[in-house]
Amino acid sequence: MTNLKKIILSAAFALCSLTVCAQPAQHFINNVLKKDPLFKNAVVGIYAVDNNGKKIAGWNSHFPLLTASTMKTITTGTALSILGPDFRYQTSISINGPVKNNILYGNLTIIGGGDPTFGSRDTVAYSIDSLFGVWTDALKAKGITKIVGNIVADDSFFTREAIPDNWDWGNLGWDYGCAASGLPFMENTQIIRTTPGCKENDGISIEVVYPQLPGQQILNEAVTGPAQSGDEVYYYPSDMLKVSRVEGYLGVDENSVEHTWANKFPHLSAAAEYLKYLQANGIEVVAPGSVNGSSTSAEAVVKDIVDMPADYAVGADTISTVYSPKLINIINVTNRISNNFYAETFLKTVGKKLTGKSSISASARALKEYLIEQGVDVEGFSQADGSGLARRNFVSAEFFTRFYAFMQKNENFKEYLASFPYPGGPGTLKSVLKDSKYTKNKGRIHAKSGSLTGVRCYAGYVESRSHGMVRFAILVNNYSVPTSKMQPNIEKFLWELTK
Repeated sequence: MTNLKKIILSAAFALCSLTVCAQPAQHFINNVLKKDPLFKNAVVGIYAVDNNGKKIAGWNSHFPLLTASTMKTITTGTALSILGPDFRYQTSISINGPVKNNILYGNLTIIGGGDPTFGSRDTVAYSIDSLFGVWTDALKAKGITKIVGNIVADDSFFTREAIPDNWDWGNLGWDYGCAASGLPFMENTQIIRTTPGCKENDGISIEVVYPQLPGQQILNEAVTGPAQSGDEVYYYPSDMLKVSRVEGYLGVDENSVEHTWANKFPHLSAAAEYLKYLQANGIEVVAPGSVNGSSTSAEAVVKDIVDMPADYAVGADTISTVYSPKLINIINVTNRISNNFYAETFLKTVGKKLTGKSSISASARALKEYLIEQGVDVEGFSQADGSGLARRNFVSAEFFTRFYAFMQKNENFKEYLASFPYPGGPGTLKSVLKDSKYTKNKGRIHAKSGSLTGVRCYAGYVESRSHGMVRFAILVNNYSVPTSKMQPNIEKFLWELTK
């Protein structure tokens, strides 16, 4: 072969590499995404590597960007690595005081251990009646049929913080805006029923359905709206006082609506609901010092641990403990349906396990330091919460792929991978790649989605036909068009990764 032919062939090969013969995913980025006017004002970070860490596709891959719920894959992966798949949370009761003639003269304390499923109505959780039943059987085994004392709610397992510092105010009343606590209950929510009045501008009625919160006050400023105005009722809770405000309107033609709103005092709700259970199952509870032993209301009996003397539990006897489902089962739910509350709990649990400190900031530092100790390059990684709801989670697409490489080496990787949703399956990817032309290969995609206003992200793994197990992230920030307009090309990029 002449030198001229060699030069021509080399040039042709180079041209092929840059154009037609480029990796399908990179070709799609160059010729579709970068030319799509919908992405004009957006900031996009993309990175994909093959099973050997070789780059397949990239665009601004080192830019730290908002993650939305893709952050959950980092939180759950680290929790799985540190705690193990069989880890279970604990919630216990203790008693202190003498038992005479079947009467406990002292306090019963519910000791939280951070179990995010305690009282949850998710199918992964154990029935609260069954857990309460275990405790009650333990009391009866000691011959106790009456308690003259308080039901104390101990949520000190975690640092008491109502929410992460940088969650948006508008998120705080909703069920997805509930932060972790030491003694959770029903994922730190309440069901509250609203009913319109008989005519426009009448007040609406408000009823707490479950769970109760002793001393709760709801300032009702909502009114009945005109017909066909729908449900525009908003809930604004306080984290300092048991006072909330309801605003907005509910159409006069609407039926009663049951809202699931945030509860900032879940530990007191747990104690109040257990009090109800005891009273319904043969154990009377009377507040100490009540006149003629008549004060049995939750307001009289239920106490916050912060209001008790420091030595109130001296000599207490832990008589029964109940356990959560296995961690891996909770992680499956967390990633599949994108449960913020569970993810926030995992972050605090990691902090508690590693350092004994469970504030959000201390936990985030502990997680990052753990990854450094494990040899993970944390360039481009900044975490502000466990779920991704905060707008100060800045992570690069490259970091996601490095973290996923770390998890691939974990002995529990198979279980971790199984927690990721897949297109068409149950969870947040159910409606992704719905077109029949994608049917053949979409099961190869294992990805967590993430969405905030102006933010759309996907991150995870793809079983590529050409590259084996691909690790990837696509982070789109600051776009101003409806997500539905951008979604088709984002999904097409996911599809390109399967080739």
